[in-house]
Amino acid sequence: MLAYQSDVRYLKYSPWTHRTAEEVQDFVRGFIEWQGEQPRTKYQLAVVLRGEGRLIGNCGIRIESAGSRQASIGYEIAPRYWGEGYATEAGRAMVAFGFAELWLHRIWARCVAENVASYRVLEKVGMRREGRLREEEWLRGQWWDTLVYGILDYEWRSSA
Repeated sequence: MLAYQSDVRYLKYSPWTHRTAEEVQDFVRGFIEWQGEQPRTKYQLAVVLRGEGRLIGNCGIRIESAGSRQASIGYEIAPRYWGEGYATEAGRAMVAFGFAELWLHRIWARCVAENVASYRVLEKVGMRREGRLREEEWLRGQWWDTLVYGILDYEWRSSA
């Protein structure tokens, strides 16, 4: 994880300017701690290459609060594997898990508006653009617009 989170291509739209081994260990430790929360509202999974077991990213879903039927999804893939469908596969898995296993009503995500690859992934998993938040994210010394995408349970069921 440290290797890909240190890549300048990865860092372009992330809140970090660099990553240390300790920061990444804390990042992963937080995901592991979520497993013990009751009620559980956050799930983060490793994305690994089949057959090799090589870590190439992670993806997750976070329920807004206990009892809420809404959650956000997120994903990150090592830049070396961009454009190969792994983010789309991870996003589809998170959406399916949210609706089929967690019985959610709405799943949403947001991304920096200039991150075309990320919003295309959201569209491929069936989400629709719900809005644009102007200058909502402060990154790299400037304000960035973010896009909000969402999908409802019955939209997902009708497309599955």
